[in-house]
Order: sequence, then C-alpha cells, then structure tokens
Amino acid sequence: MELISHYLREGGFLVSNAINAKDAMSRIQESLPDLIVTDVVMPGMSGFELCRSLKRNAATATIPIVICSSKDQEIDRLWALKQGAAVYVTKPFTRQQLLDVVQSILT
Repeated sequence: MELISHYLREGGFLVSNAINAKDAMSRIQESLPDLIVTDVVMPGMSGFELCRSLKRNAATATIPIVICSSKDQEIDRLWALKQGAAVYVTKPFTRQQLLDVVQSILT
C-alpha cells in the first residue's frame, strides 16, 4: 500500500493510511473520505470484508471503494464487485493506471 499511497500523493491526492482494516474503519468513521483504496490481504479482516462492512453502514455506503489484488481471476473481480467495490484493480499496475481509475470514479 505504500506504493499506492505514493502514487496517489504524486497525483495530488490527500492520503490517509491505515495499518489494518480495524484502523481503517476507525479513520473512515472519524473523517469520511471521498474514496477508499484497499488491498484484499490485510491482517484481521480482508479487503472484501472491509468493503462489505462499509457498504452495510448508511454513513459509509456511498463511498466508492477500489480493491487492489494480485489475484487475476475473474471470480475474485466478481466477488469484489458483489461486495460493493466500485473497481477491482489487479497488481501490478502503473501509476497512471491507478490515477486514471481514481479520476474516473471521482469525476
């Protein structure tokens, strides 16, 4: 996630990092972001579970979520979308690919 944060900062975005899904949930509740980017694999809770949790909460349900993963299977992409993700991005990706995805969601 460090590289993703770096790419987003270079793209002019204000980024808040979390060390795990529990930390992310806390930060999101404190200050609702315009967009959430998460990895699938995290300690304690997967990115899929985080996404599902956020989408079930009225306060966070409308925040777009980008899920990043090294898994390139169609079933993983479909599962992410079913959990409420706006986009499923497969690693590796370029800085420009990530920025294009984020811009397309925010505009």
